[in-house]
Amino acid sequence: MIRAVRRPALAVALAVVGATALAACTTAPAPAPARSQGPAAHVDPATRADLRTFYGQRLKWKACGNLQCADLTVPMDYTHPANGRTFVLPVARAVTTGTAARIGSVIVNPGGPGGSGVQSLLEEGMAESFTPKVRARFDVVSFDPRGVGGSSPALTCGKNEEPTDAATGPASDGTTPEKTVPEEPAPEETAAEEPAPEETAAAAADPFFPRSETERADVLAEAKGEADACSKASAGILRHVGTEDVARDMDVLRAALGESRVTYLGWSYGTSLGTAYAEQFPRRVRAMVLDGAVDPALDWSQRAVSQGLGFRRAVDDYIASCAEVAGDSCPGSTPEEIRTLIEGLFRKTARDPLPVDGDEYGADASTLLDALVLSMYTPEAQWKDLSEALADAGRGDGTKLARLAGAEDPAPATDEDAESGAATDGSGDADGPGTETPADNSDAALQAVNCFDVPHPRDAEAYWKALARADEAAGRYGTSTVTAALTCKDWPTTTREPHRVSAPGVPPVLVVGTTGDAATPYEEAASLASQFPGGTLLTYEGFGHTAYGRSNSCVTGHVDGYLIDLRTVPAGTTC
Repeated sequence: MIRAVRRPALAVALAVVGATALAACTTAPAPAPARSQGPAAHVDPATRADLRTFYGQRLKWKACGNLQCADLTVPMDYTHPANGRTFVLPVARAVTTGTAARIGSVIVNPGGPGGSGVQSLLEEGMAESFTPKVRARFDVVSFDPRGVGGSSPALTCGKNEEPTDAATGPASDGTTPEKTVPEEPAPEETAAEEPAPEETAAAAADPFFPRSETERADVLAEAKGEADACSKASAGILRHVGTEDVARDMDVLRAALGESRVTYLGWSYGTSLGTAYAEQFPRRVRAMVLDGAVDPALDWSQRAVSQGLGFRRAVDDYIASCAEVAGDSCPGSTPEEIRTLIEGLFRKTARDPLPVDGDEYGADASTLLDALVLSMYTPEAQWKDLSEALADAGRGDGTKLARLAGAEDPAPATDEDAESGAATDGSGDADGPGTETPADNSDAALQAVNCFDVPHPRDAEAYWKALARADEAAGRYGTSTVTAALTCKDWPTTTREPHRVSAPGVPPVLVVGTTGDAATPYEEAASLASQFPGGTLLTYEGFGHTAYGRSNSCVTGHVDGYLIDLRTVPAGTTC
């Protein structure tokens, strides 16, 4: 459902967003019993006197490249909207090609959390995911959610995003370096701290499952350091970047666009945003497509297992179907050879990183895991490169693996999970986007929203217990996701519990699920569709993350018919 912290690339998943295969899907863990039935009924906020200023604003559009850009002002705290604290959110739109037949605006979210809607329109061509038929009827509109990209203020995690020397901290380009060169211990220290042979073997077999007290203390300290850095740098806004507030912002945007009801399409994390909007404003929905769904009924550990299992299946699909998709590039002539190579590389890189051009540290087991996971989003575009990287790694060169692990845009422009987060500020002219490009804060936003939206336990013991369950269900793909969630242990969080959707009065919602989707497993799409009154599930049998804009004409035709004519997709439809 969403993209996750880049630390273990799997966290990308906690955001809840990813990709996988055509093989039959196994059953995900059953959702916990609902502990909350969603938000209580809301009085229409447009009628609140203290929100009239925000709901009464009209967007002042100006040219930015081939699009139009504007700013939207929303209250930072909807319980105290008149206290003077606000977010200013950049908005962009691609104007419809057929004004005579215009229906209105379709608001889109590319995923994340942390994906910049403005950048996705301006630089990644997200509007091109829609067919000419849809473009002739709708303006395509997107925005940077509060705290993301060009939002003012924007999230930051302090030391993790400030330019410093790469050997001692974040890189000068504002990203957190994947590796730092470890200091060589003195000989006597090495001898004194030599682990027992069985402990070394266990760590080499699965370096993503901290077992000893020392290992667990280390990962806890790292997680707390990340949480503390973000809290110190963004303390004033951390409690105000949750998805429920972003949904309230989207309703202010609806009013500013002059629309009485919302037409919406969200990919990946965008399905969480759409669900939150439908729960709070069910009668403000005209049409809603949720592609690559996140199930709000799952708690944090169930999400970790669901996504870890999704990625494990996706890698299995890669192994089984490599020849079909990547052809002669496959790093083995049979699935058994490919599996043996990958498992052998995990064992080797857990002990000795592979050499990488220009990187003294090299490619370790985390690099290998990141490369595999990030290559599951768009198999048709990524499996060939992954195959070549694995083949090189088998010959002792980790350079291509490191390149894949550091990829900033593993998913298509339609993905929620658009990681780059760069966006213009809307201040440009007709010759190009804005003159200033905000720093990429997608990692900080991803962490902040993931941790805030879903309650996480404060007791470390809960994570160690979850590690065992995740290991049994999904191996390293599950345990690494649980470990990534440790940062949330020390994070501000919502009081809202996992729950089934409560959106009485919402019109039929169309949920699209891909059978081979790792980041947002198909089972979650099926569950979400069943929770909406009149909800419909459209199944795409294929590999990769999300379907609309990257799958086939069957999916496109059904989604277009729903968006334009509100044509219901028959139950059980499979493409």
